[in-house]
Amino acid sequence: MPDLFGLAPEGLGWIVAAAFLSGLVRGFSGFGTAMVFLPVAAPFLGPFGAILALAFMDLLGPVPNLRPAWISVEKSDLARLTLGSAVALPVGLWLLTQVPAEVFRYAVSLVSLVMLAVLLLGLRYRGVVRRTMVTAIGAAAGLLGGIAGLPGPVVILFYMSRPLPVAVIRATILLFLFAFDILIIAAMTGFGRVTLAGASLGLMLAVPNLAGNWLGGRLFRPEREGLYRGAAYGLIALAALSGLPLWG
Repeated sequence: MPDLFGLAPEGLGWIVAAAFLSGLVRGFSGFGTAMVFLPVAAPFLGPFGAILALAFMDLLGPVPNLRPAWISVEKSDLARLTLGSAVALPVGLWLLTQVPAEVFRYAVSLVSLVMLAVLLLGLRYRGVVRRTMVTAIGAAAGLLGGIAGLPGPVVILFYMSRPLPVAVIRATILLFLFAFDILIIAAMTGFGRVTLAGASLGLMLAVPNLAGNWLGGRLFRPEREGLYRGAAYGLIALAALSGLPLWG
């Protein structure tokens, strides 16, 4: 069987499975796409290939929810997050060009595991939130997104600690991550890292990812939220551990 997208069939199979599982986790927990997908995809695609595939894959998923999210979002916060991310993202991508692929894999896995630990421990920021802090959170997300492809954890943890309506928090996270996908595609284009094969792979992976999102949403029952979050945490931990270069 000929290779597709420069991948052997076995590698493509793992990546498609990761796209589906990452959508499933996001469907019943609201987060986790990158934390499931990147540790599995990076050994086959390399750092830039995995981030590029994720960005294109994740562009289509939130499209049906963009309009209602725009109504609920705190637009000034979204603008500050996006501005901070746009400034720091190129720095993160440049740093990624300076390190071996194994370092990227360690970074993705360790950031995912730290995120899980913080969630499990229930750690939250309780201080006063200032405008400059929101911009700084965006910058931290952009830097981490460039280095490890994971802009979400710092923003998710920050907004989960704020006394805002759930609809506002979800809208802010959704729209920021959508904006980040556009930013990182533009930045990677500037770095000469966008390829037709990589973009095509990402758009193809949107199909199993959307299927996973749909199934996860159908399976979710509010009265069993703890069970679903536990399953999401388990899948993220498994993906993070399997992505460590320790296993080859």
